[in-house]
Amino acid sequence: MKLTNTSDVWWKNAVVYCLDVETYADSDGDGHGDFKGLTQRIDHLHKLGVTCLWLMPFYPSPDRDDGYDITDFYGVDPRLGTHGDFVEFIRTARDRGIRVIADLVVNHTSDQHPWFQDARSSKDATHRDWYVWADEPPADGPQGVVFPDQETSLWEFDDKTKQYYLHRFYRHQPDLNVANPEVRDEIARVMGFWMELGLSGFRVDAVPFLLETDGQADKGNLPDPHDYLCDLRAFLNRRNGEGVLLGEVNLPYADTMKFFGNTEGVGDELTMCFDFIGMQQMYLSLARKDSGSLAKSLTERPQPPRDAHWATFVRNHDELTLDKLTEYERKEVFEAFGPDPDMQLYDRGLRRRLPSMLEGDQRRIRMVYSLLFALPGTPVLFYGEEIGMAENLAAEGRLAVRTPMQWDATTNGGFSTAPAKSLPGPVVTGEFGPKHVNVEAQHRDPNSLLSWIRLLVERYRDCPELAWGKFQILKTDDPAVLAHRCDSDGTVVAVHNFGDSTTEVILPLTDFTTAEDLLQDGKTRIPKSGNTKVSLEPYGCRWFRLT
Repeated sequence: MKLTNTSDVWWKNAVVYCLDVETYADSDGDGHGDFKGLTQRIDHLHKLGVTCLWLMPFYPSPDRDDGYDITDFYGVDPRLGTHGDFVEFIRTARDRGIRVIADLVVNHTSDQHPWFQDARSSKDATHRDWYVWADEPPADGPQGVVFPDQETSLWEFDDKTKQYYLHRFYRHQPDLNVANPEVRDEIARVMGFWMELGLSGFRVDAVPFLLETDGQADKGNLPDPHDYLCDLRAFLNRRNGEGVLLGEVNLPYADTMKFFGNTEGVGDELTMCFDFIGMQQMYLSLARKDSGSLAKSLTERPQPPRDAHWATFVRNHDELTLDKLTEYERKEVFEAFGPDPDMQLYDRGLRRRLPSMLEGDQRRIRMVYSLLFALPGTPVLFYGEEIGMAENLAAEGRLAVRTPMQWDATTNGGFSTAPAKSLPGPVVTGEFGPKHVNVEAQHRDPNSLLSWIRLLVERYRDCPELAWGKFQILKTDDPAVLAHRCDSDGTVVAVHNFGDSTTEVILPLTDFTTAEDLLQDGKTRIPKSGNTKVSLEPYGCRWFRLT
C-alpha cells in the first residue's frame, strides 16, 4: 500500500497515546507533572512508536474533577507550566514525528469560571444565557445521573438568582448552553486558538451530552444538533486540513454512526469514534475464554464513512465501563476481573487496569495487546499500559487508574522527587509498583512487555491492511479462537486464542502459497487446498502475511 495514501489520512493507522501531564513527569520537584518534564520524556514515546499524543485537560482548574472542571479554556494551569512550555513541547513532539491532540471539554465549565460567576450574578448578566436555567427542573428535560454516588439530580438551585441550572455531571460543573450562537462561536475560537499553537485536533469529551438540547433555552437556534457538529468539523478543516475530532460516544453502533456524519459517504462530523461496544464485548470474551462475543460485535460493527475510522482501546482514563452489557454479562465480568465491590464503580464499571485484572499473566496480557493492534481501527493506549502498570485502589473513584507514571525503581517511581503527600495521587504499591514495573527495567529487556508493545507497534505500522483493509472473520472449530483477515493491496491474517489450553485450528487460505509469521521468525507453506493448520499455545497469538 502506498505510503502517500496512508499518510494523507494519517489517523487511520496512527498509534494514539493518552496521558495526563500532571501525572507523567515532574521536572521541578513540586509534586506535579509538567510540560517541561513531559518534553524531556518525549523520546520514550518516540521509541515506542507513538504517532499521536492525546493530552488530558491541562487548563487552569480548581481540580475538583481531575482538571475537567475548567476555569479558562485559553490557559495553561500554572502548576503544569506556561504557554511557552506548551509550545516548546509541541515543537519537540513534531520534531519526533508526533502529532498532538487535546481534550475539548466544552459541555460544561467549572462553577468558578468567570463566565458562570457573571451568569449567576443576575438574570440580566451578559453570560446568563451561556448556561441553562429553569424556574423548575423540566419534566421533559435530560434524565439519568452520570455519577450516582455523588449526585441525585441534574439540576442545582442557585440561591442568588432563584433558578436552577443544569449540570449533566457534577453540580460544580454547570452545562454550557450550546443552543446559544455566542457559545458556539466561543467554542470555535477556543479550537482555533489551540490549533494556532500547534494542535492537530481534539478528543471531544462527552459528545452526546454536548449536543443535547433537552431543557435548553431557545431550542429553535439549534434545529439539528448534528448541524453544529458538522460546523465544528468544517471549521477545524478550514484551519487545519489534517485536523481530527476523536469523539467519546458511548452509544449502540447505530446511534454512534450518526456522529460520523455521512455527506456523500465521506463523513463530515467526527473523524473517529471510540468502539465502546467492541471493548466491552472483548472483556466478556476474556471472562468466558470464548471469542464469540467479540466476534459477534465485530461482524455487527458498521463500516464508517470513507475517511472516518473507529478507535479501539483496552481501557481509557475513566472507569472501565461495562454499561452496554446485560446485567448478567456485567456480573460475569465483575466476577472474573473485579469481584471486590471496592474494585467496581457506579454499578457499571471497574476501576482496575488490565494487568491486575489478569493477575499478571503475561500470556493473556500480551495476547490482549496483540488483539488491540490487529483489530481494524486506530489503537489508543493509556499511559503506562506499555509497561503493565496497574491501579491503586486507595485512590478515590476513577483516580485509581490515574496514578503517577513509573519510570524507574526509585522513590515515587522516578515521577517526582517531592514528598509522597505532594503528588497528585498515590503511587501504585505491591507487585505492580515501581520496584517491579518501570520503564528503565524494561527498556533494554527484549523479553519485557515494553519490547512486546514496541514490536506490535512496528508490525502494525508495517501492515496498513489491518487499519485500511476489508475485514472478515474466519471460521474455526475452536470457539476460543478468533481468526480474522484484512485485505487491501495485501492480506494479513491474525489468530488469537482466548483459551487456557493449546489448540490447533485450520484456516481456509485459498489462493495463497505462503504464510509469513510476523511476530516470530518462520514461514508456513499453504497446501493447494488452502486449509492451513495453525497451532496456538494457551493465550497464544499469531500474525501472518499471505503471499
